[in-house]
Amino acid sequence: MNVRLDRRLKTVLGMVRVRGRIADVGTDHALLPCRLFQLGAKDIIATDIADGPLERARAAVQLYGAESAVRLVKCDGLDGVPVRDDVIIAGMGGEMTADIIARCKFLHPDLHFILQPMTRDFVLRKRLYELGCEIVREETAVVARKVYTVMLCRYTGVKQETDLRFRFLGKNSDREYLEKQITTLYKMGKSREDCKALAEQLTADIQ
Repeated sequence: MNVRLDRRLKTVLGMVRVRGRIADVGTDHALLPCRLFQLGAKDIIATDIADGPLERARAAVQLYGAESAVRLVKCDGLDGVPVRDDVIIAGMGGEMTADIIARCKFLHPDLHFILQPMTRDFVLRKRLYELGCEIVREETAVVARKVYTVMLCRYTGVKQETDLRFRFLGKNSDREYLEKQITTLYKMGKSREDCKALAEQLTADIQ
């Protein structure tokens, strides 16, 4: 019985290197780790900060027979997690996601982050580059009319500044995502002239 994932989690899954050492932060039901196990992953740590999600995760791991590959850990973010190759952080706010990465103790040149922020993705992009990460690519996932971006990032150690346009669009050029960001920019433009100007520019670009 294969684990069923929605479009958002399928998009995340497609960016993970199955043969590596994987961490899924804030795993909740552990559906991603269980599906990764079914695809051949053998070293997965699934973390959560609360007992309830870990109990749900444990039930899923048992249901799909993934005990040999998935280890459940109660912790805050990546605190206490050993060196990983791929770190998944999906379903959290952009600021919280960035804070978890900032506290990561095992940054190395082959480290990938697969990120799916629920809010404030423009803050996440800014902080990623300040922390020495680079976005490799982004893909849009639409679930029940909600539009998400999924980012594949790698750690480079090179800290960079970003401009406003990149913070809002990153490397995502899909029209659905662009329209969502334009709406956000217009709302922010009520108090920020730079956001209003960018919203107008992007609107003109797609017409």
